[in-house]
Amino acid sequence: MQAQSDIQADLTTQSGVRLRVRHALPADEVLVADFFAHVTPEDLSFRFLSGMKEVSHERLRAITRADDPRIINFLVFSPAEMLVAVGALAIDESLVRGEVVLSVRADHKHLGVSWTLLSHIAQHAERRGLKSIESLESRANRAAINLEREMGFEITQVADDPTLVLVKRELHPGP
Repeated sequence: MQAQSDIQADLTTQSGVRLRVRHALPADEVLVADFFAHVTPEDLSFRFLSGMKEVSHERLRAITRADDPRIINFLVFSPAEMLVAVGALAIDESLVRGEVVLSVRADHKHLGVSWTLLSHIAQHAERRGLKSIESLESRANRAAINLEREMGFEITQVADDPTLVLVKRELHPGP
């Protein structure tokens, strides 16, 4: 399991919102289920690339598992201890590339939470020695694609699915 101190951080968004990040744990399943009840249906669709209406027990269990060192699930809390964002970094078998996903509560969008969490995940990936991070996005998810473009991600078409794009950012791993 990833060391808690390597994941945990106190962050502040550009708009001044204070956040606390920590690793998800199996005991967080109910908390994460409640979080997804406060994500817009459109954002839920973008997060899971499906039309699901609610997150299944199996997916919640996968999000809160802590036994796979190549899958890091991040929970982001407000100062009032409200779970406001959930992110993940899944590292490929070669330990070179990571896939990133994240979701933000509807009432915490447009506060810089996504930018701050994605930046934190990218820094974590660099510390782990990854050379790139990427995300598969619905072409309709313009807000995420624009944010990722601003953060240096390159956008490419997905050959076999015109509804999706691949966003990828090269990293500069440190010692």
